Amino acid sequence: MNTHTQDTICAIATAQGGAIGVIRVSGPDAISITSKHFRPIQGAPLTERKARTAIFGHLIGTDGAMLDEVLITLFRAPHSYTGEDSVEISCHGSSYILQQALRLLIDSGCRLAAPGEYTQRAFLNGKMDLSQAEAVADLIASTSAATHRLALSQLRGGFSQELSALRDKLLHLTSLMELELDFSDHEELEFADRSELSQIANDIERVIARLTHSFNVGNAIKNGVPVAIIGETNVGKSTLLNALVGEERAIVSDIHGTTRDVIEDTVNLHGITFRFIDTAGIRQTTDVVESIGIERTYQKMQQASIVLWMIDACIANETNSEFRIQNSELIKDKPLLLLFNKCDQISSEERTALEQAYAHIDAPKLFISAKSRIGLNTLENHLVEAAALPDISQSDVIVTNARHYEALTHALDAIRRVQDGLAMNLSGDFVSQDLRECIHHLSDIVGEVSTDSVLQNIFKHFCIGK
Repeated sequence: MNTHTQDTICAIATAQGGAIGVIRVSGPDAISITSKHFRPIQGAPLTERKARTAIFGHLIGTDGAMLDEVLITLFRAPHSYTGEDSVEISCHGSSYILQQALRLLIDSGCRLAAPGEYTQRAFLNGKMDLSQAEAVADLIASTSAATHRLALSQLRGGFSQELSALRDKLLHLTSLMELELDFSDHEELEFADRSELSQIANDIERVIARLTHSFNVGNAIKNGVPVAIIGETNVGKSTLLNALVGEERAIVSDIHGTTRDVIEDTVNLHGITFRFIDTAGIRQTTDVVESIGIERTYQKMQQASIVLWMIDACIANETNSEFRIQNSELIKDKPLLLLFNKCDQISSEERTALEQAYAHIDAPKLFISAKSRIGLNTLENHLVEAAALPDISQSDVIVTNARHYEALTHALDAIRRVQDGLAMNLSGDFVSQDLRECIHHLSDIVGEVSTDSVLQNIFKHFCIGK
């Protein structure tokens, strides 16, 4: 990423095809450069206008002709998104107009912004910490009410405040330990006994552990609860996937072994995103490609949070029990839903017989028809219940970012070493080293110790114009 923060940058901030297009300009010369090509309908030029005002006028090309009627929004440092002088040009959404406006700005001294450069400048100028900057990308990418609430909470500083409180406690603990070291020759002085230090360390460990463990919920909310659809060949797994996602994602055929690889798609059910995984049907086969697909099925079963075990109700009594025995360990301790597909092709007596035959399996037993969409509403309700995700409010602090999770796990290891050191009455210098390491990992989350390479990796995933 270009790190010339004294450059004035510009970029289109809106998606193509809309009625209105917005160009963002930020940097020390943002106002003067824009003013060269802007003629207000009335009043003073742009350079003499007050901050946080909107001015209507004409954007003028190099030939002196009007390019478009525009509305300029003016911000002066430090009261802007980036903390710099900034201008937003709202014009008509024509790609020609937008490109010509960009050309005017670049010819006058602007540079085209790199992906995420506006938010990076906001971070560098102290408008937000790094975890809040990352929340901007999450907010843009949010696809459900839950992901929106989590991103908004992080953007507003909920996570940062939690980390700040932790760091204050760690710094207090560190100061006590180091005072103890400084006055180690004076046995009569006691700044805090070991039991008090241990209590502080225990309080810190509980909070870090809670944040770390919340990643399982946060990851499920952000990326979708993984649901593996498993079963033997030709039981209707691909038909069910297509019915759930509402489109023909998987090939449906009467030929056994059609699905030879895993197919994934997401769908929002009752505000929760589920990631459904259609797997290759499990059977004995000599086909090399199909065997690879079956092996991947086993892997997805291990990774899934919920397993849908699908059975053809028409031939369920003929199904080899080897499948159940072979895969019982892979689905152990996971929410399991047993689906009898093609229920519209069996009698009520046959349904009762199936319930009795599979009574030994501790799982809800649902009779569905993926093709006719019978029982899918009931299935969706069971999926939401099996996901068991808590209700999320904007005040909840839940970790959704893998980088934050990694830093928290390192911080958790460090504070547990502190606990062990205090319990074993180790020398204060050893304990202080672990305390400083814990502070380092927490500070890394908010960007206080981040390197240029870390920043580049984070902001390169943003869209241009943000």
